[in-house]
This record gives sequence, structure tokens and C-alpha cells, in this order.
Amino acid sequence: MFIGPVFAREATIAPRRDKTYIGRGVYGGFLLLVISAAWLVMSGTQQIVDVGDFARFGSTLFGLLAPLQLVVTLFFGATLAAAAVGQEKDRKTLPLLLLTRMSNSELVLGKLCAALLQIAVFIVVSIPILLATSMLGGVSIGQVARVVLVTLFATFAGGSLGSCVALWRDKTFQALSTSILILAIWLGFWEAVGRGVLGTAWFGVSTDSISCAASPWRAIVLAARPDDFGAARSCWEAIRNAFAPVAPFLLVSLALVVALNAFAILMVRVWNPSREVVKNATMEQDTWRQEAIQARLDREAAERRSQATGTRDDNPYDNLTDNLFAVEESLNDVETREGAVGVAVVAREVLAKKSGVVTQESIEKGVAPEGKYALDPSISSSGKARRVWDNPILWREIRTRAYGRKTFIVRVVYFLLFVLSAMALHQTFATVATPSFAQLATPVLPLILLSMFLLNAQSIASLTSERDLGAFPLLLASDLQPKEFVFGKLLGAFYNMKEATIFPMLLCLYLAIKGAVAPSTGFYLLVGLAILYFFVAMIGVHIGLQYDNTRAAAATSLGVVFFLFVGVAVCIWTMIAFSGSFEAQLQPFLAFMLGGGVGLYVALGANNPSKAIALASFALPPATFYAATSFMLGKPFLVFVAVVAAYFFASLAMLIPALDEFDVATGRSTAD
Repeated sequence: MFIGPVFAREATIAPRRDKTYIGRGVYGGFLLLVISAAWLVMSGTQQIVDVGDFARFGSTLFGLLAPLQLVVTLFFGATLAAAAVGQEKDRKTLPLLLLTRMSNSELVLGKLCAALLQIAVFIVVSIPILLATSMLGGVSIGQVARVVLVTLFATFAGGSLGSCVALWRDKTFQALSTSILILAIWLGFWEAVGRGVLGTAWFGVSTDSISCAASPWRAIVLAARPDDFGAARSCWEAIRNAFAPVAPFLLVSLALVVALNAFAILMVRVWNPSREVVKNATMEQDTWRQEAIQARLDREAAERRSQATGTRDDNPYDNLTDNLFAVEESLNDVETREGAVGVAVVAREVLAKKSGVVTQESIEKGVAPEGKYALDPSISSSGKARRVWDNPILWREIRTRAYGRKTFIVRVVYFLLFVLSAMALHQTFATVATPSFAQLATPVLPLILLSMFLLNAQSIASLTSERDLGAFPLLLASDLQPKEFVFGKLLGAFYNMKEATIFPMLLCLYLAIKGAVAPSTGFYLLVGLAILYFFVAMIGVHIGLQYDNTRAAAATSLGVVFFLFVGVAVCIWTMIAFSGSFEAQLQPFLAFMLGGGVGLYVALGANNPSKAIALASFALPPATFYAATSFMLGKPFLVFVAVVAAYFFASLAMLIPALDEFDVATGRSTAD
């Protein structure tokens, strides 16, 4: 196949997995459940008397399903593609793939298509369900075709973005967080352009048309609109008229897919193996060369003094410089035989043995003599031993670059988004005397959701990186206590993503200072947000302990967060679209809540079931729904109670087993 053996293997193995068929059934059942809930809401609140009512229902339902599917496939397409490549890097198997006869295109396109195979199947599964809505009236075959094509092209564009970023970056967390940030910026920027924030026209073209060509969200809304053109004189004209509204977006998406994959194909062997490793090895080589030159100058100075005085000075550098010269003269040979890293290893071994600067005994004692050579990464370049904290896991998470040197880019980008949100919020207060809830939530809520996804990605990457590197069994063989490991990972995730947790809280505090919310409501916001952050971080740690596969762990962890906050928002959106009332509408969604509880229990408790996790799984969807509706009804105290009771209990339900059953759950010991 032109996309190589990587995709061929995935296409061959996927039908043998039970989860392939379970996933298809669950996704199709989810869409049918949304349709059933929407029908119950409409039939329970409105009187249906003629065909026009069915047509209005079908049109409104189609306008709900199309954006919902786009959000799901776009988000998971990008994250799964990034996680698939990141897993290869963390396990050090990507260099092995580069050593095979596969071409760059086979490697890049094969990994991309293998990662998106399941998502593409989901889109195919949705086609009969979308066509079923056309039987109600109000939806044409052309609308369904437009929506499917826009969803498919946008998914491959998002997947190409995630794959390209993952091939560029060295760590899974960098790939996941960067992909999520770029998606958020992409959607947010073009939405702002479409609303005329940056002008109403660019180069004579309206910004609304430009945003529809570049934004997946605007394109899917446009694709779901009813056809407004007259009868076509030929079949070709009918097809052209049907796809004309979304043709610019399809062309832009195709160009983006081609550009991203072409760039990844061109640079995959430049980016990999890791530039960071090569850079560090090169810096070490330069250090050894400088030391060799300095030692040579010292010996030449000693020889000149011996000739001038007629006596021979005892030169303590004789043995050392002999070996330094040998290392310096054989650097090119070592590079040829061992590679860039081998140079530093050989030089360190030779110099350490001859100079005695650092010995194994000094390392074990935690004290190194004065010098410049180190055999252990905990010893700095100045020869001083770095003291490891009582909790070595927390020390590694905070004091080392465990997730690469470029994670600060994620923080900088998030800070810029925070600044833009703060400016938008300040502009709202300056221009509107009494801002509405929607005006206040527009700049704040996306930043909060983005921070939750980033914190969850950080916590899940902190566990999967240990497994992929093969360090997890070594940690289990040590004398680490469960509380050191679990709390070390949790606190490390909060520290590494401190900007993502602090900045949204500052915006909530700003709302309270400006008087937009009461002081008590501001307190509820801050405490509730802190509990939600603890919950999403705990999900990452809990699922990371249960799953061995990085892609499955990332999809499950991010999927739980996605369902709880985006899925419940869909429920509220459905109620608004079909009835406009929040009260007495919980009954149609009981099946939805029950199905969500089953899904949460499977995700959280399948490998380590407990009564507490079961109770938390079935309580979270209705509690989230109740909190959201209570907030919309202006009852902040009830929101606070629901969030604290449900999410704090769920966090404890995952935390306590992680501590008490750590040894058994991780295979460190048996139940006997």
C-alpha cells in the first residue's frame, strides 16, 4: 500500500480487537440516544400536529448533531494522532522505524492513517443516522453529504496537525498540549474574525466568508443549513450547487493536510532522533575539547618552566593530559563508531578513571569532590552534588526537565491567551454597563476548559512517560512508598501547569472585584474551580496507573473530561433548542445520564472496580447537569454544593485506592 506497512498492520489487527466493534456500537448508540432525548423533550413540551412540525424537528436535530460530531472527531483526531507518535518516541521505537526501509511518506502517512482509522469508522457509522433525520423532513441528502465531507476533511486536518507536532516535539505532553492549544487558537481566532473583531472585510472579501473557509466550526454550521437554491437543470449542476457553500473550506482543509504532511515528511529525519539529545552531546563534546586544550596548555607551560630552570617539575596533569590527548585525537573515530552520545560516554569514562574526580563511593554518599566531571545526572556541571528531596518523584517532576526543554512554549502561549481573555473581559466591562452571563462567560469559559484539558494531559503524560521509558518497573522495585509516587505526580502536574490553574482563577477573582458576581459567588467559583482541577489531575493519575498503552490512556482520560463538560453542555443545548425550559426536563435525559454513568464506570473502574468509583461514576453526570442548570437559573449555592459533593467525592474515590491498593494494582505484589 502507498501509505506503508504501519497502516496495513493497523488495518489488519483492528478487526481482531473487541474494542473496535464496541466503539462503533457505543458511538452509534450515543447518537441515537441524543436523537431519542431530543424527541422526548420536544414531544413532552410541544404539540406535534402536522408534517411541518416533524420537518422543524429534523432540521433542528440535524443542526445539533452536525456540530457535535465535528467537535468529537476533531478533538480526538488531533489528540490520538499526537499520542500515537508520542508513544513511539517515548518508547524509543521511532528511531527503529527510521532504520527500516520505509520511506518518510510511508512512516508519516502510515502513522496518521492508523491513528485516524477508528475516527474515520465513526464518521462512516454516523452516515445512516444522519440520513435517518432526513426522513423526518427539513434535511436534504446534500446537507448530509456536506456535513460528512466537512467533518472528514476537518478531522484529517486536525490529525495532520497532531501528527506533525508530535514528530516535531520530543515528549508526549508537549505534543498533546501544543496540539490542543493550536486547535483552540485556530477555532477562537477565526470565530473572532467571523464576528468582525478584526474588520468586516479583508482585501475586498468579507471576513464572514473568510472565516467560513478557514474555521471548521463555521463551515459545519454553514453545511448544516438548508439548501436555498432552486431546481437544477442537470445532475452536475445539482452537485455543484450542493457543495458550493463548503467548497472553499474543503480546499483550504485539503491544502492544510497536504502542507502539514509534506512538511512532516520532509523534516521527519531532521527532527528525529531527538535534536535535544544531539545538542546535549555536542555541548559535552565541546566541553571535553576545551578541557583537553586547557590541559595541553598547562603541560606546555610546565615544560617551559622545566627548560628555564633546568629541573623537571612534577606535573600532576601528565597522566590526565595523555588521556585527554587520546580522547581529543580519537573524537572523530568515536563519533563514527558510537554516534554523538558515544563521544561523551567514552570521554567521561576515560577522564573519570584517570583523574579520580568523581568516584562511585562519592556518588553513593551524595557528596562529590571539587571538580568538573560527573558520572551521575544529579551532580551538576560544577561538580557539586544536587540534593534530592525526600520525595524523589516530586523532585524529578519539579527540578528536572522531565518533559523536555520546550514546555515553556506552552506556558507562554497560554499566558498570551490569558492576556487576550483578560483584555476582552475588560473591554466588556468598559462598553457594557451590566454585562450578561453570556458576555462574561465568552472570554472566561473557554480558558477554563482549555486549562482542564492541559492539566489532564500533563497528569496522564507523567504516568505514561514512565511506562514508555521502561522506568515504571524500576520504580516499583525501589523502596518508594505509594504516597510518595501518587502525590509526587499530582503535585508535579500542578506545578508544571501552574499557569493554567492560576490564570483562570485570577479572571474569576477579577469578576468578583468588578462586582459582576457577589463575593459569595466569587468564593464558590474559586473553590469549585480548585476542586475541578484536582479532579481532572486525579483522573490522569488514576487512568495512567490502569492503562499500559499511551494512546488508550490519553483517549480515555481526555475523553472522560470531554464527556463530563462538553457532553452535559450538549444536554442543555438540546433542552434550549427544543423547549427553552430547564425545569421539569430531567426525565428525558435519565437514559443519557445512565449511559454516561456506565461509560464512566467502564473508563474509571474496569481494571480496578470499587463501590466508591461506581457510585462516583453514576453520580457525576446528573450532578454536573444539575450544577449547570442551577447556574443558569441563578442559584450559585446549589452549584457549589453539587460540584463539591460530586467531584470531591469522585477524586477521593480514585485517590484512596491509588494509595491503599497501589502495590496490588501496579503488580508490585499480589493480594495474597
